[in-house]
Amino acid sequence: MHSPEVLLDDNDAVYDYYLRHQQNRWKALASYAVLARRFRPRVMFAEGAKQQLKALIRSGRPVIYAINHLSTSDPYTVAATAWRSPLRSKIGRVRVLAKDELFLDPEQRRKVDMMGGIPVFRGKDHGIRAVNAAGQRMMDVCAQRLAAGDHLAIFPEGTCNEVDHTKVQAVGSGIGHIAFRAAKLDAAPALVAMGMNYGSYAAGVEPTAAEVVSGSAYFRAPILELPQRPADIARLVKDELQLAVDGAVARY
Repeated sequence: MHSPEVLLDDNDAVYDYYLRHQQNRWKALASYAVLARRFRPRVMFAEGAKQQLKALIRSGRPVIYAINHLSTSDPYTVAATAWRSPLRSKIGRVRVLAKDELFLDPEQRRKVDMMGGIPVFRGKDHGIRAVNAAGQRMMDVCAQRLAAGDHLAIFPEGTCNEVDHTKVQAVGSGIGHIAFRAAKLDAAPALVAMGMNYGSYAAGVEPTAAEVVSGSAYFRAPILELPQRPADIARLVKDELQLAVDGAVARY
């Protein structure tokens, strides 16, 4: 299938493509392994969470991973964490929401596509009214990918935290709508919150390369039953993500 340019004006074709796009799993595994050697996060779990996550992945149930957003390097840390955790078995079947500008440069797009990227046209970049229809389609595509057996990784804060990296920013209802729509497709997802930390650094400043390389990732135990309303799901996500961030900060 032809790969269209990732443009808001052509979002129907874009999401038709990413509804079906599948990266080469062996190339993805090799790339994640390389990233795991370069970025070496300490991967930690709440009590019992590692075994629960293993069991959840073996069950075949779709999972949404909610991750805090600290740096432009976060996708690499997440990839390295996936390789060093029970998520390794799902590499090649995890979709990752990524802002549309990351798909503009062909070489950058190749990397994002390899990681299972699905583009997001953000209101802060294009205007809320302009992205409404594209946002609805994006959530439908995510729900359909979950129903097809994929997992989904989301930075639900929507942008890098430039205020206080120990406190989760506001979480929009988008993640709730995705989970709600997946449930309507008889694919009710579980939720796993993963908190990241790169140590202490000033607000509004990117963590250094050394801090990113030696970051930490902390998994909360899976939540198997989600609320029925999207707004309630979003509130649960924020609470769970804050607990995951607290765990990552405390154990850094």
